[in-house]
Amino acid sequence: MLHTIEPQLIQSLKAYLQGQGLDVPVTIEQPKEPSFGEFALPVAFQLARQLKKAPRAIAQQIVDGLGAIPGVAALEIAGNGYINVRLDRTSYAESLAAPAAAPSSAGKVIVEHTNINPNKAAHIGHLRNAVLGDTFVRMLRSTGQRVEVQNYIDNTGVQVADVVVGFHYLEKKSPAEVEALAQQPRFDHLCWDLYARVSSYYNDHPEAKQWRADTLHSIEGGTDELARLGHIVADAIVSCHLRTMARLGIGYDVLPRESEILHLQFWAHAFEQLKERKAIYFETEGKNAGCWVMPSSAFREHDAEDEGDSKVIVRSNGTVTYVGKDIAYQLWKFGLLGKDFFYEPLPGFPGVWVATSTPSTTEGVPGFGGGSTVYNVIDSRQSYLQDVVVAGLNALGYRQQAENSIHFSYEMVALSPRTCVELGIELSEEDKKKSHVEVSGRKGLGVKADDLMDTLIDRALVEVTSRHAEAPEAERREVASQIAIGALRFFMLKFTRTTVIAFDLQEALSFEGETGPYVQYSAVRARSILRKAGDSAEPSAQALTAALQDEGLWQFLLTCSRAGQAVRRAVESGEPAHVSRYAFQLAQAFSGFYHDHSVIGEQDAGRRQVLVWLTRYFAQQLEWTLHVLGIPVPTYM
Repeated sequence: MLHTIEPQLIQSLKAYLQGQGLDVPVTIEQPKEPSFGEFALPVAFQLARQLKKAPRAIAQQIVDGLGAIPGVAALEIAGNGYINVRLDRTSYAESLAAPAAAPSSAGKVIVEHTNINPNKAAHIGHLRNAVLGDTFVRMLRSTGQRVEVQNYIDNTGVQVADVVVGFHYLEKKSPAEVEALAQQPRFDHLCWDLYARVSSYYNDHPEAKQWRADTLHSIEGGTDELARLGHIVADAIVSCHLRTMARLGIGYDVLPRESEILHLQFWAHAFEQLKERKAIYFETEGKNAGCWVMPSSAFREHDAEDEGDSKVIVRSNGTVTYVGKDIAYQLWKFGLLGKDFFYEPLPGFPGVWVATSTPSTTEGVPGFGGGSTVYNVIDSRQSYLQDVVVAGLNALGYRQQAENSIHFSYEMVALSPRTCVELGIELSEEDKKKSHVEVSGRKGLGVKADDLMDTLIDRALVEVTSRHAEAPEAERREVASQIAIGALRFFMLKFTRTTVIAFDLQEALSFEGETGPYVQYSAVRARSILRKAGDSAEPSAQALTAALQDEGLWQFLLTCSRAGQAVRRAVESGEPAHVSRYAFQLAQAFSGFYHDHSVIGEQDAGRRQVLVWLTRYFAQQLEWTLHVLGIPVPTYM
């Protein structure tokens, strides 16, 4: 509601000023104190020099001339010339409704996130990517935008090759044996250990890296036993990852795969475009001799003394680099490549499609790609490569698409030393002194996403059982799972994207402070009050008018009504932390409301209806906000 009053106010003020032959920017501020009103207009100060009059006199003239504005009860002059705006509290309360997503007329937004190498189990660092991406998707959709969610699968990369090396060269397993292993639960956990073992083997036997090179060549060729092993490993682990993410309520629309980008000649098509537009050139001398490169001047600023390295797009042996394939993929996302994948439904995952390289007879395939804006959720360490991708679009003349190609970056996730100890991770004396401990999948150091969730659930279950021992075990575990998921998602979201996170089990699961369980508890408490109240009748205008004279109730109502505004501003800034912060503030506001007012015990019937209505509106707004955050509301806590 506030977001509709603001433009009305601006429009009325602009119309008045234009009628007076005046033209200045109209801005709205928040008063220093809530008791001063809901908005403050500084326009008189902007006009003072132009009109050569005191701001207060100008403000009085504006107030006299504006007349009635829908939803506004009064305009008051404050200080030396501010115009404070007071809303009509009763009409405001009567007009409130759930945040509505007005359908957007803009094009499709593509959000690519998760993108875990399909060689081992997902770890805690991957969870930040997936939770940020999924929450941003929910934010966009809640504002009416059409969003396609992509999860790019690098099934032909070095990491997959290393696991194949482990199975084929170290463990001497056949494709049939690996396929049998892949049917077992948490095959990705088995590969986690094997990947670390292969990395260690390379350190002791550097000559063994030739196995990796041979395996990569076979996987890209796609015909021999090593290629079959790569296919088995990658497909099985992708399924494991999707099941892991489903536990967090995270889903996808389509899984483009690197193997298809190679087999369908996406890169070859992009390569021709890049050469034709002279976006890249063939280097004949120096360390990059024989390579196709993009000049550094295309993708980063530098001074004359530091020309910087040009970026190799195609190596001297003819193989394309990751960034080259990323340019081709980005072109496809915007519908600029002139080629497309084929698609099949992914077995076991309804609604998810996977890219293939062979024509399909499946009907009803959605149209994928062709976005107007693309967000790539990738950690900040990839900023340089993302700059090169954007430079590729610019060099090809796709200026608008380059501008709409957005790197949704974030910093890494580490573990607190206390959490490492709790999870049984051995630390050096040096690590014990650090504020956070970095994880490393290659070294096998870290916590698997599934293991982390299992630990959170087990701990939450202890708390739930202590309070609800009489409830069926399956029910208690479901509640514990919802609390654990809320704790994990909220922890990942409460920090801004530029903050390095040190995940701490105890802090995440706390029922006090800025945590998921604290916010969930507020929603559960509100539901409990509403069940006991049983009264769903709307309060009368007279009762609303009387009750909302209470400044505390009015401020509580205003806080509740800002849910949609909080999400819209978070979308504009690209910062999901704003939404989690609002959810926490809303829960805090309810705690104060609950402390100051006895909803069930209120003796005055009219006031009781208002308090119940406020509780219901709070619950509606908080649950909507939690849905945007991907956080479930348990039946009890």
